[in-house]
Order: sequence, then C-alpha cells, then structure tokens
Amino acid sequence: MIFNYPNGKKYTPNANKEPAKKASVQKNAAYSNRGMTLEEDLNETNSYYVDRGIAVIHKKPTPVQIVNVDYPRRSAAVIKEAYFKQASTTDYNGVYKGRYIDFEAKETKFSTSFPLKNFHEHQIVHMKAVLEQGGICFVILRFSSEEEIYMLEVSHLLSFWERMQNGGRKSITKEEVIEFGHQIPLGLHPRIDYIKVIDYLYKLS
Repeated sequence: MIFNYPNGKKYTPNANKEPAKKASVQKNAAYSNRGMTLEEDLNETNSYYVDRGIAVIHKKPTPVQIVNVDYPRRSAAVIKEAYFKQASTTDYNGVYKGRYIDFEAKETKFSTSFPLKNFHEHQIVHMKAVLEQGGICFVILRFSSEEEIYMLEVSHLLSFWERMQNGGRKSITKEEVIEFGHQIPLGLHPRIDYIKVIDYLYKLS
C-alpha cells in the first residue's frame, strides 16, 4: 500500500532497518534515551499518565485520504494508495482533573530561535479558540541541538504570532522562550513531565 505525505512524497518504511541496540544506563536521565523524537517522548509520557490514572491525553491520529481501493472480492477491500492529510488542529488533547488540555509539539535544530513558520495559521486559530473557551492550551518546544524542552503558554505564542503579522521578526528568540516559557527537564518516567508545569501554572495540584 502506498501512502503519500501532504508534500507529495511517498512514505516507504525501511524494512531493512535493524532495531536499535539497547542503550547503556546513564547516570544522567536526560541522556538515557537520546535520539528519541519529541513525539516518541510525549507518547511515552502520555502512556505513563494514562496507566497511572493521572490524565487521559492522546495524540490525535493523522487524517488519511484514500484515493485508490482494490476489491479483490466482495467481502474484502484493499487500500492501494492514500495520502496523509494535513491535520486541521493540534497534535494532542485530553482531560486532566476536569480541565480540557490541548497542545501542539514542535522541534527545531536552531539553537538561538524558534521559527514561527513551524506553526500553521489554522493551528493558531484553533488554539486561540481553545483559550477563549477556557481550555488549557500550550505548545511544547524542543531545541534538539541542546536537548532542551520548554512549555510555552498559547497566550505568549499568540503575541509573538501577532508581532510577525505586524511585520516583526518571524521567530521567537531563545531568550524569549526562556523568559516566557517553562523548561521541562528530561526524565525517565515520565520522559517529559509537563503535568507538573500545568499544576504550577493553574494551581491544580
């Protein structure tokens, strides 16, 4: 079956890729799973929350548009070609202590700024709407070169987005992320404990 990303490129899993060797235990937990993507770390974190009854937060599935289906027989259908459609909202949502949680996760290789082009207009509109309805909405930003992760409340992101719309800089400086965001140290279990930041900001603990 062929899958195509929104940019037209085909998705072809590497069948010959060997499984990664088990990493040796490090004293510093932040380095124990280097190489994992932000999505993998967040999925592991959310599984930890669900398993322990802390919160129910999941990654939204990427919508797929089916364009070619083969019917070898009446009782079966085989998808021959499909496209990954661009998500219309954010990556993650769920509930924690009766509050609706909604957030987007992005990462960059830049070390001094976070490009706003990583966000889409429809995502900004969605997050603004969540904020207006009283939901807890934020973005998790990862600077991959330094292995640093920050939570930035959407109210601040909207300010930076508006600055860009008015002709200002097209990125958030690292200094601004540090000033307005909240750094989340990498751990083992959970990997990215963003619930602690939510407890601190919204006095939910």
